[in-house]
Amino acid sequence: MSQLIDLVSEHGLWVVFLTTLAARVGLPLPAAPLLIVAGGMAVSEQISMTAVLSVAVIANVLGDGAWFYAGRTHGARVMRLLCRISLSPDSCVRQSESLISRWGGSSLIAAKFVPGVSVVAAPMAGALGMSVARFLFYGALSGALWSVAYLGLGLIFSDQIQVVLNAMANAGSVATAVILILVLAFVAWRYWRRAVFLRSIEMSRITVDDLYRLIEEGIDPLVIDVRSEAGFLMDARQIPGALNINLDDLRRRARELPRDREIVVYCNCPNDASAARAARILAGQGFTRVRPLEGGIDAWVAAGRDTVVFEIGARAR
Repeated sequence: MSQLIDLVSEHGLWVVFLTTLAARVGLPLPAAPLLIVAGGMAVSEQISMTAVLSVAVIANVLGDGAWFYAGRTHGARVMRLLCRISLSPDSCVRQSESLISRWGGSSLIAAKFVPGVSVVAAPMAGALGMSVARFLFYGALSGALWSVAYLGLGLIFSDQIQVVLNAMANAGSVATAVILILVLAFVAWRYWRRAVFLRSIEMSRITVDDLYRLIEEGIDPLVIDVRSEAGFLMDARQIPGALNINLDDLRRRARELPRDREIVVYCNCPNDASAARAARILAGQGFTRVRPLEGGIDAWVAAGRDTVVFEIGARAR
């Protein structure tokens, strides 16, 4: 452990830069705690506060910029990839959509401090068409505020941090083992939450072929697209004849829906999560013939079925 402290003292700027950059890219590295430690070390002049702040901001902009570019060029595919591997596979998209749609560039500041949304906000901004200049301005500002917040904690608790560092150095391998156990426990807890969420959306689904067969046979199922308008900005394709009802509005509008028809709900989210939630909402309202479409709009397109282009503002009110 003493070697680790020496490493931070001698190569602190590189350690801060690489750890922060990796965290912004999405790797589970402790960038925030490292900045707190760096802030405490800056009080005793073991490292330059100005230099640490500068490299932390640069790392934030570079890491977020890479995802912004990916979202700008690949849109919904990048969002699906991120949320498929996320520990919060559905909420990460919906929360970032809501933030950016409501607050624009300033949402990048709030997103820095929201777990599960922080990494997703930058590619979402790119996918929703935010300008490069606007992104760079708010990206640098949010990176600076985030860095100052944790460096400031290090300044405030510098005496306690030094005591902890000294204790860790004396504890050696025991301290390392404790830290490793804590990190593993945190990761295990997050995966447990993910498993609970995935179990909550387990239910019977209807395939694209079965849905198409119902339509061809004249059974006339009611198809509902539960994506938000931000979701349509990333992927405007939808199933012909689908009714557009945002997931957040579904409970309020449930009384408008027929109870004597087959209802199919779909989205373009990982694990059909929003569609499954919509099906549970309708089931809770007494609907007995409602199922999510397996694979959502992507599966419909992959099967070669026709689509129409959703026009923003055309959502039924």
